[in-house]
Amino acid sequence: MARYVRISTIGAPYLNVDTTLPYGKVWEYMKAHLTTQVNQVLPDNPDLIVLPEMCDIPNGYSPSLTGGYVDHRGTENIEFFAEIARENNCNISFSTITRGKGDYCLNTTCLLNRDGSAAGIYDKYYVVPIEYEWNIKCGTETPMFELDIGKVVCVICFDLNFDDLRNRYKLLKPELIIFSSMYHGGLKQHMWAQACRAYFVGAIAHSRPSAIISPLGETVAYSTNYQNYITATVNMDYELIHLKYMEELRELKKKYGKGATIFDPGNIGYVLLTSERDDISAAEMMREFGMTNYDEYIAESIMMREDPANQGERK
Repeated sequence: MARYVRISTIGAPYLNVDTTLPYGKVWEYMKAHLTTQVNQVLPDNPDLIVLPEMCDIPNGYSPSLTGGYVDHRGTENIEFFAEIARENNCNISFSTITRGKGDYCLNTTCLLNRDGSAAGIYDKYYVVPIEYEWNIKCGTETPMFELDIGKVVCVICFDLNFDDLRNRYKLLKPELIIFSSMYHGGLKQHMWAQACRAYFVGAIAHSRPSAIISPLGETVAYSTNYQNYITATVNMDYELIHLKYMEELRELKKKYGKGATIFDPGNIGYVLLTSERDDISAAEMMREFGMTNYDEYIAESIMMREDPANQGERK
C-alpha cells in the first residue's frame, strides 16, 4: 500500500562564536541558530527532518572547549529537538558529539520519534584520523531503527567510504539511509542508495548540496546555492524489478493504471515499481504477475552460474 513520506533535509551551516563566551551563552546562540534553520522547512509539514554532522557544535572550538561545551550542554540538545518534534509531529535526525562510557567522545546521530522520544542512537563507525586527536572514538554497532515512516539506518561523513559498512547495511534491507556529514561524497551517495536498494537522504554542511536519492540511485531533489534545504515526498512502498519482466510490467500497468508507477531510469536494466493504492502493495502487484524482485532475480542467476551443468570449458 502507498506509503508517502515527506522528507526535509537541511544543509545547516556551522555557527561561528566568540570562544571567550560562557558555554551557556553559546548554547543560547546555538538554539537560536538551529531554530532559524529548522523553521525553513516546517511549512512543508515534513514527516522527517535531517540535519548535518555535529550540527549543534560551534565552529572554531578547540578539543578542550568542545568537551567543556558538550558537558555543559548535556542533554539539552535532545530536549530542544524533542520539543520541535512534538510541536510539529515529525521525526528528527540530528548529529552531535556525545560523551562515551570513558574519558572520550563519540560522533553521534540521534533519532527522535514524533512525540520526542528516542528512536535510536548511532555512533560513527569510521572516524576520520584527526578525530582521534579530538578524543573521538569509533562506534561499535550498526543498528537499524524502526520509525513510523519505515526501516532506517544511519551513516556519518567518513563512513561513506567503506564497503564493509555498506554491505552490512545491505543485508539489513533498510528503506532509508540517513547521511549526516561535512563531506559530500559525490557519486558514493548514489552508490549507497543503489547498492542498499534504499532511499538516501543527505544533510551536508558548508552549503554543499543536500539531496534525496531514490533506490535506483536517481536524485529526487536537492538543495541549491540559494536555499540550503529541500523537502520532497517519496513513496516507501516500492520494489525493484528487472526488465526481464517487461511484458509482465506492461500487463501490470494495464490493470492498475495510475495506481502503479513504473519508473525506468534507463541503461541499468531494472525499474522502480511503486504502489499508489491503499488496498495493494507493490510486492503484491509484483507477485500477482509472477515476477520476482531484482535481488531475487540476481540470486537466481548466481545459483544458475554455480550449477556445474551451466559451466563450460574451452577446447
